[in-house]
Amino acid sequence: MVSAVPIFYAQVENYISITVWIFCLVLGAAAFLHCVVQRTDAFPAIGTMSKSIWLALIGGGELLTAISPNLQLGYLGIFSLIAAGIFSVYLLDIRPALRDAVDGHGSW
Repeated sequence: MVSAVPIFYAQVENYISITVWIFCLVLGAAAFLHCVVQRTDAFPAIGTMSKSIWLALIGGGELLTAISPNLQLGYLGIFSLIAAGIFSVYLLDIRPALRDAVDGHGSW
């Protein structure tokens, strides 16, 4: 008799992977859209890479995240996790620096 417990765990793992994958896609879309609307001269002002490099990194990461299930890498392939790191660095480090440099507002 085959136990249903391993099947249940596989289904739960699959649902969690899909949820995290969708979260990564949304995170990448938010980072890309924010980067698109920023001024080009603001990036050198805060001492980071240029806007075009950030757009290429975020866009490439978003593309790899979107096609990772089709590459037989599973929903959370290594490229998706690297892309999530790029998205996080942009949103948690570059975005606040751009906001402070351009607007002159603090975090509060």
